[in-house]
Amino acid sequence: MNFYFKFAVLIPKTMELSEFVSAFSSQFEQTDPSLVIGSTDYKNLDEWDSLIALSVIALADEQYGVTLTGDDIRNAVTVSDLFERIKALKK
Repeated sequence: MNFYFKFAVLIPKTMELSEFVSAFSSQFEQTDPSLVIGSTDYKNLDEWDSLIALSVIALADEQYGVTLTGDDIRNAVTVSDLFERIKALKK
C-alpha cells in the first residue's frame, strides 16, 4: 500500500501597506475606499466610530495574527501608523 502526503509550507507573507489600506477601508460601509490612503487621518472620517475601531482590531487579529489595543488605536493618527504598529507587533 502506497501513501502520499502533501505538506503545506507556511511562508510568511510580506506585509504591504496597500493591502492593509484595502482591508482597512473595507471596514467602512459608506466611506469611498478611494478616500482612504496611508496618510489618511482615519479618526476624521465621518463614519469612524467605536464599532469600526473594534472591526479594525478584529481585522488585525484575523488577518495578521496580532492584538491591537485601544491604546494602539488612540495613539495612531494615520492608517499607515496602524500598519506600522501591526508590523512591529509581528516581530
